[in-house]
Amino acid sequence: MYEAYKDKVAFFVVYIREAHAIDGHLPMEFGTIEDPITAAERSKVARKCVAGMKLSMPAIVDKMDDAVSLDYHGWPERLYLVGKDGKVVYAGGPGPFQFEPAELDAAIRKMLAGAKSTPVDSAISKKQR
Repeated sequence: MYEAYKDKVAFFVVYIREAHAIDGHLPMEFGTIEDPITAAERSKVARKCVAGMKLSMPAIVDKMDDAVSLDYHGWPERLYLVGKDGKVVYAGGPGPFQFEPAELDAAIRKMLAGAKSTPVDSAISKKQR
């Protein structure tokens, strides 16, 4: 999607709190990362993640207060489409089970076609309530 629309839509990966830090509330067997306690540590882990996943789209890092994650209910992963007016026009469900890139693709195509979109009434879509 990024490659297909990157000249028409601004894409960002927002790195939030580490989902499975070994010292976090949901550690996993594969986890080897401690939950960063400073912005510099979080940025370092984010860079490692971007490099390891070979992401080509821009990545930004949530601040230590987790404001973006909390406002957008980003944990563990979400897809959002924000219109030029700043209103959320697509809010995906929580990943991994409701992570639906095809839905985001359809919303992007609709937006680019100039179709009127109905803003989501909050950062949380109705299917997440």
